[in-house]
Amino acid sequence: MALHPQVSDITARIAARSRPTREAYLAQLHAASAREPGQDRMGCANVAHAFAGMPLDDRFKVVTERRPNIGIVTAYNDMLSAHTPLQAYPAFIKDEARKLGATAQVAGGVPAMCDGVTQGTSGMELSLFSRDVIAMGTAVALSHDMFDAALMLGVCDKIVPGLLIGALQFGHLPTVFVPAGPMTSGIPNKEKAHVREQAAQGLVGRDALLESEFKSYHSPGTCTFYGTANSNQLLLEAMGLHVPGTAFVNPGNALREELTREAARTVLGIIKAKRFAPIGLIVDERAIVNAMVALLATGGSTNHLIHWVAVAHSAGIVIDWNDFSDLSDVVPTLAHVYPNGSADVNQFQAAGGPGYIIRELLDAGLMHEDVLTVREGGIREYTREPAMAGAALAWHELGKSKDEAIVRPAAKPFSATGGLKLLTGNLGRSVIKVSAVPDDRHVIEAPARVFDSQEALHLAFNAGELARDVVCVVRWQGPQANGMPELHKLTPPLAVLQGKGFKVALVTDGRMSGASGKVPAAIHVSPEAAAGGPLAKVRDGDLIRVDAVTGELNVLVAEAEWAARPVDAMPAGLRAGNAVGMGRELFTGMRRRALTAEEGALSWM
Repeated sequence: MALHPQVSDITARIAARSRPTREAYLAQLHAASAREPGQDRMGCANVAHAFAGMPLDDRFKVVTERRPNIGIVTAYNDMLSAHTPLQAYPAFIKDEARKLGATAQVAGGVPAMCDGVTQGTSGMELSLFSRDVIAMGTAVALSHDMFDAALMLGVCDKIVPGLLIGALQFGHLPTVFVPAGPMTSGIPNKEKAHVREQAAQGLVGRDALLESEFKSYHSPGTCTFYGTANSNQLLLEAMGLHVPGTAFVNPGNALREELTREAARTVLGIIKAKRFAPIGLIVDERAIVNAMVALLATGGSTNHLIHWVAVAHSAGIVIDWNDFSDLSDVVPTLAHVYPNGSADVNQFQAAGGPGYIIRELLDAGLMHEDVLTVREGGIREYTREPAMAGAALAWHELGKSKDEAIVRPAAKPFSATGGLKLLTGNLGRSVIKVSAVPDDRHVIEAPARVFDSQEALHLAFNAGELARDVVCVVRWQGPQANGMPELHKLTPPLAVLQGKGFKVALVTDGRMSGASGKVPAAIHVSPEAAAGGPLAKVRDGDLIRVDAVTGELNVLVAEAEWAARPVDAMPAGLRAGNAVGMGRELFTGMRRRALTAEEGALSWM
């Protein structure tokens, strides 16, 4: 199938825009790949330090026989259910490497926080910048420079983008990402959301809410809604950085272990075949576009309109929200997974999963097929599903959708356009996730109620002050203000108001969780209020229009009055409070340097 002309044009303009930075990146990559192996370049003491902790047999292989050595970077901890299974992975990888005459070392660990634990707390203000800390931790791990290849072990929200940004600084290395898979299904997501809304209204107590949450989040594995963590996994499949079909296989079974071992075989296979497929070449403008298309086709997490800008930047590629928006105009919505539907990711996988989506997009000419991947068979290998065939792995064709209420063919989509929309106007630039919003809520025009924190909105809701048509403006939530926390705790009260028939929307310079759903939310507003953005001029009662049809985000105030209106400064007490406690002091420099959300909220520039 010929590539869709708009996908082709957008890719070409990204390539043209990125040419100077991409060429500089590739020059650095080629210079690094041309060097001798680390054990030949470095002094004897350096080499001895590097391998002193290895068993003697492994040390002999890597030093004397010059066998390949894999560097493992792991985000294991058992605070994250999604990362708990990673504890066993280094042993599997080392064992498999030895079988193939190679070696593997845990090069380093990176921090991994659970946004589900920190939602609504001050700890959440470390979340976005933890991505950059993870990227730096990955660089520290690989800076030992004794590796012929790398495996990245991580799953969740900021962890995968951080690992990917860090790995791209070592773009000369063949690199494979290794996930852990989702937990088995708990109570239906619709039931979980209903209990949360009841709790927001005071109709059920803490005991009932806690029981519901434990039935949802109940075992090792990734949370089963299609939020940022699971969007990560689909994007890695679409970029060809996984073993094909690895994303949504549950942990704790023979198939998952064998797929982990296959990751070691895959990365060593690149070396053995002398196939030049380092991660920095795989992640080019075509791979980035493929990831963007897959995100849009599945109504994935809005967080990736920040993270993938940062990822692309790390490979010398420049993308912006116009690229996402223009792709969204031609990419159909092919999946309905919670919060965009009732199904969870296990049901998504059973219906066809990432392989089905990638196949439909390729066949419709909406993804680039002429891309490098970690597999010799290219991106088509990612349209098949793995299974155990005796003691070995085998991949099979997926056939038709097993449930068209969850995944549909490109010829019969849920919607002709993607799940994300760019909004622009006198309030700045913003994005909105429309795939879960009812059609009659795509346009909201209502008076503003301005809040300086999410806690203030909760207080107003509990006091009954929001029981009307309202656009809630929550400002001082951007990268420079407080690290741009997710505001997922706002979803239940706003959903309650919408359920009562009121026209409700959220406008904020903060983020919503990847699990944000049915309430229209204009998020990531840039420039942010703390940088003098227009949200700092909004007053209670201003009429605001959020229009996901025309792409409009405007305050309906006379132009002269709006131009003359002063810009509020961030309250001194709020700014001071955001800077202390829970380790936030250590992130002061990151907040000060952070670029806008549309620029990836980069803190290292």
